[in-house]
Amino acid sequence: MNISKHEQRVLHALAQGGLIEFIRAENGRVVAVECVTREGWKLEGCSLRVFRRLRRMRWIRSRSGGPYRITRDGLAAVRPQLDNR
Repeated sequence: MNISKHEQRVLHALAQGGLIEFIRAENGRVVAVECVTREGWKLEGCSLRVFRRLRRMRWIRSRSGGPYRITRDGLAAVRPQLDNR
């Protein structure tokens, strides 16, 4: 499966325990997303376009209204690197 560089980075951060949170406008509409790593750092490459593609491919999922996390399919799709845990 072809995965872009930004999608790969986001999946790696999620595989290590990160999460994706929404930034909403006053009217409740989602205007941006933030990928937060396990250590609390924000990943720059996470955009709405990347988020929508990961969700459409079912590589990320939200449970009970919580933040989005990686699924088993997402773990299988990510290419292994030395810093993955």
